Formats: sequence, C-alpha cells, structure tokens
Amino acid sequence: MRKRSLLALVIAALSPAGLRAQDGAPLPLSFAAAVSRAAGGAPLITLAGLRTDEARARVREARAPLLPGLSATGSWVNQTLNKDALGFQFPSLPGFPSGKRIGPFDLVDARLRVTQTLFDYAGIVRVRAARSQLAGVQADSGLAAESAVQATALAYLKTLRARAIVAARQADSALAAELVRLAQAQQDAGVGTAIDVTRARTQLVAAVGGLVLARNLEERARIDLARTLGLEPDTPLELTDTLAGALPLAELPAARDSLVALALERRHDLAAEQARGFAARRAGSAISAERLPRVDLSANYGANGLSFGEAIATRLIAVQVTVPILDGLRRESRQAEQQAAVRASDVRLAELRRQVAADVDAARLDLSSAEQQQAIAIDRLQLAQQELDQSRERFTAGVAGNIEVINAQLSFVRARDADIDARFAAAVARVALARAVGVARLLH
Repeated sequence: MRKRSLLALVIAALSPAGLRAQDGAPLPLSFAAAVSRAAGGAPLITLAGLRTDEARARVREARAPLLPGLSATGSWVNQTLNKDALGFQFPSLPGFPSGKRIGPFDLVDARLRVTQTLFDYAGIVRVRAARSQLAGVQADSGLAAESAVQATALAYLKTLRARAIVAARQADSALAAELVRLAQAQQDAGVGTAIDVTRARTQLVAAVGGLVLARNLEERARIDLARTLGLEPDTPLELTDTLAGALPLAELPAARDSLVALALERRHDLAAEQARGFAARRAGSAISAERLPRVDLSANYGANGLSFGEAIATRLIAVQVTVPILDGLRRESRQAEQQAAVRASDVRLAELRRQVAADVDAARLDLSSAEQQQAIAIDRLQLAQQELDQSRERFTAGVAGNIEVINAQLSFVRARDADIDARFAAAVARVALARAVGVARLLH
C-alpha cells in the first residue's frame, strides 16, 4: 500500500498538468511582446495618460481669459419705484406723477455682449506656466511607462525563473525515482540493504515536495505577470523565452561616462523635475506681471424699451484699463512662495542628477558581479554533474552505498539552483541598467 501511494504521488507530481487547471488556449508571450504590451497599455500608463489629459485641459483653462467671450441675455421687468428714494422732485403739474410711487411699468431688454482682453501679460505668462506643467506631466507619463516596463520585465523573468525551478524539481524527482528503483532492485537481488531503499524513498518524497512548492511559486509568478500586463489573473500564458539566452537585450554604450550622459538625456524623472522648475519660474513671472496694466474691451448691442413693440436698438462700446496698485501684499507673498518653490526644485534637480549617476554605477556593478557569478555557476554545475554521474556508476556497480549518490544529488541540486539564480540575477541586472539609463522601453 505504501509503495502504491508513493507511486501515485510521483505520477501526480511529474504530470505535465501539475497544479494548474486553466481553460482555453494559453496566450503565447515573448519577452519583447510583454515589454511592448506593457509600454503601450499597462494600467499605470493609462492612468498617466489621463493625468496628461487633465494637464492639457488646465492649459486651455489658463488660456480662456485671453480669448473672446460672447453671451446673450434677455429680460422682462415689471417694477415700481419710490421717486423720493431716487432723489426725483417732479412739479405738481398735469402729466407728472403724483405721490411717491412711480409705476408699475414694464421694461424689456434683449442684448448680445462681447468681451475681449486686449493686453494681459500676466495671463500670457500663466499660459506658459501651464504648458510647462503639461511638459512635466508628460515626462511623468514617460516615467510611468518606464516603471510599468520594469515591473513587467521583472515579472516575466521571475516567471521564467519559477518555470526553470519547476523543470529542475521534475528532474530531481525523476532522478530520485530512478534511485528508488535501483535500490529496490539491489535489495531484491540480495546485494543491497533496506536502509538504502529507505534513504532513496526519503529523497524521493523530499523531491516531490519541492516540486509541489515550485509549481505553486510558478503559478503565483504567472498571476503577477498577468496583472502587470492588465490581464485577468486566470489568463493562461505560454512564455516563449527562457533564461538560457542573454535575456533581455538593450543597445547601450559600454563606457561609464557615455552611459551617464545618456541617462541624463533620457531619464524621465529628470525631465519632469526640470519641467516643474520651469513651471515654478514662469508662475513667479506671471505674479510679477500682474503689476502691469490690463486692457479689456467690452461691447453690447440689443434693444430695450417699455414693451417689445416700443423697443429701440441700443449699444455700448467700452475700453477699460486696470492698473493694480496695492492688494494687501498678497502678490509679494505669492511671489516669495514661488521663489521658494524654484529653489527647492533646483535642489531636487541637482540631487537627482547625482542620483542618476549613482544608479548607473550601481547597475553596472551589479551586472558585472552577476555575469561573474554566472560563469562560476556554470563551472560548479558541470563539476556537480560529473560527481553525480560517477557516484551513480559506483552505486550501480555495487561498490558504494546510495548515501554517496544522495549526497552527490544534493550537491547537484544546489549547483543547478545556483545556476538558475545566477542567470536570473544577470537578467535582472540588465533590466536595472536599462532602467537606470531610462531606456527600459527599448528592452527586447
């Protein structure tokens, strides 16, 4: 019974279906396709696009006071007046109203009104400041795209790593099952011991347990990848790339100074801070320009009278000049606030430039270390494979117990995991370097 249970467990663990039960054909997805999809339609980018639309609307709102205004009004009034309250003194003659009350009488009016700002330099500068804010929001959109691509790239690589670990645990389980078969065959032939069989079965159960855990981690990584792409969590995905190749790739210069120069040119967070600094300066200039005169034109044309039949055409044209003199020092306080904002932006910009260089240096160091670790892991895996092959030959020949094979298998498992981790670390370092330079969207 125990043998049957163990056999059933091995068959279930090695089954291709594993723990997944997804319906429908899986979606083929390469690394380049995942990056392209993330750069074009990830939820973070959609939200950033909406913020850009809001900023464009604010530019139009700032420009509105400089554009013509047109309105139409119509009114009918029936009223009475107190002539004494208005200061009217009519003589007591026929035809003149007697008493204090005048009316009731009707008054109708229909009119078109036009307004146009002829000169408002402060309004012009406010439009420029709004455009600088729009440039900052657009740079933030680029930053959101870089972040979305980085998140998707890392999720893709984590899924590849989980898939590689599943394949490794399947191979471990198959090797452990083969060891159980050999140990049992030797015991049946009288050249093996029961302890060898027990050790082999213990190793098999441990390998199957590791496979179950690896498949769970693979499924969770697939869910995370689907979410970064804006897909439903249960979307089946078929990843077409592996960690075996030099993934991902990005055309970057090798020299450190060239990388830093490219990063200073391409980093969207740097561009966003520069745009915010320009916006703060222009907002301060707009406050200073409020001291200049403002010239407005207004005109209206319509008809009014005591009734519609008696209404006559009337018009008005006016030019108004407004000269600000004193507003309780509010203007000076607002200008001081903007000057502080400009100085704060300059400090952030200088610190961000240093941070860009530090990010590039750190990413280069991580990539160099990961590539060296990858070369070491390859050598270690080859030696562990040789050790495992030699121990299996000795056990099959009956000159050694299976404890030697089990130790060699454990060493091989650790070496294979180290190789997977080294390849994953190198891929992650390449993503980090592209992100530090600001070209994560060019990964493929």
